[in-house]
Amino acid sequence: MTLESPIPHTEPPHDCQLCPRLVALRAECRAEHPGWWNAPVPSFGDPMGRIAIVGLAPGKQGANRTGRPFTGDFAGDLLFATLGKFGLTEGTYEARPDDGLTLRDIIIVNAVKCLPPQNKPLPEEIRNCRAFLKPAVAALPHARVFIALGQIAHQSAVKALGGKLPKARFAHLAEHRMPDGRIVIDSYHCSRYNQNSGRLTAEMFEAVFARALAISG
Repeated sequence: MTLESPIPHTEPPHDCQLCPRLVALRAECRAEHPGWWNAPVPSFGDPMGRIAIVGLAPGKQGANRTGRPFTGDFAGDLLFATLGKFGLTEGTYEARPDDGLTLRDIIIVNAVKCLPPQNKPLPEEIRNCRAFLKPAVAALPHARVFIALGQIAHQSAVKALGGKLPKARFAHLAEHRMPDGRIVIDSYHCSRYNQNSGRLTAEMFEAVFARALAISG
């Protein structure tokens, strides 16, 4: 089971063929785990929200398996716990797409829609997927703040919002005003590596969302 996208017209087809390397990995996953989602992962959340999270890409055991962003992997535990702490969720996160969890005033979109090998998409794959991120951004009329999780998400978010990367350098808690007045806030990604290495703590992550809420109007 997966939830339908709140912005369905921005999503790639279930068997998107734009990136040969990702298509090949998808075929391997479908053969190995036929019960998994194994397809481009749709956005999740409130399309009328003031805040949008831009993630990197589906994780193999997470969204690629469950069909919902950050659902079922280590990164999702911290993300959804943080969203709950700030009142941005309804229901209880139970790491599965049918747990009934909904998001309030926030939506999750990904810079890359399909699972990349070693969680590292190639530049051309990131560019290809910007064809879906740009209309997703345009479909969020009330989103004033975009939280970019990691440098790849930062770069894609800035470009999708019409900004210039030389003027918007990635750093945790850095803020970048885009030409239309919307703001990108950077965060280290809530990956297992970043958490286990101490690069990102729960307090650091919460500071990002506290700031986003404070400036989102």
